[in-house]
Amino acid sequence: MKSRGLYERLIGDFARLPGVGHRGAQRLAFAILRMDPERARLLGETIIEARATARACTVCGNLTGREVCEICSNRRRDTTRIMVVEDPGTLYQIEHTGTYRGLYHVLAEVFSPLEPTDPSRVRADRLIARLRDGEVQEVILATSPTVEGEATALYLTREIHPLGIAVTRIAYGVPVGMELEYADEVSLIKSIEGRHPV
Repeated sequence: MKSRGLYERLIGDFARLPGVGHRGAQRLAFAILRMDPERARLLGETIIEARATARACTVCGNLTGREVCEICSNRRRDTTRIMVVEDPGTLYQIEHTGTYRGLYHVLAEVFSPLEPTDPSRVRADRLIARLRDGEVQEVILATSPTVEGEATALYLTREIHPLGIAVTRIAYGVPVGMELEYADEVSLIKSIEGRHPV
C-alpha cells in the first residue's frame, strides 16, 4: 500500500508539469521506475543541480547557470535585433528552430488588462534601458496571442516607438490562444519569418 502511494505521488508530480496530462505523467513515472538505478540517480541530481543554480541572466532575463547567458555572451549574434518573449521556454523553442540569430529579452510576466502591473516586475524597464544605447534597430514582439500577450505587446509598442526603433510582431502562424512554448517548430518558423510592423 505504501509503494502504491509513492507511485501515485510520482505520477501526480509529473501531471502538475505544464503540458503533461495524466497519461503522459504515467509514461514518465514508469519510464523512471524502469531506469537503471544509477541513471535515475544522475537524473535526480541533474534536476536538483539545475534548480539550485538556475538564475536569470543579468542582461536578458533568460535562465542560465552564469551571470550572463550563452546567447548574450555569444559575439556572433546579431546585436541589432532583440526578440521579446514571455518566458525561457518560449526562447528555447524559438532558438531550437535555428532561424533567429539576434538577441532576446525575457519578460518576467505579462500585463493583464484587468490588473495593474508594475513595469519593473515585467522587466519592461530593463528592455527600454537596453534600447537606449542606439545599437538595436528592431524589436520583435513574440508574446503569445492571448489577451495578456496582446496587452503586453501594445504596452511595449507604446514605450518603444518614441525611441525611433522599428517594432515588429511575429505573424500568427500559431493558433490564437495557444502558448508559444507549446507551438510546433514549423508554426514558429512561419511566425518569425512573417512578422509585421506594429
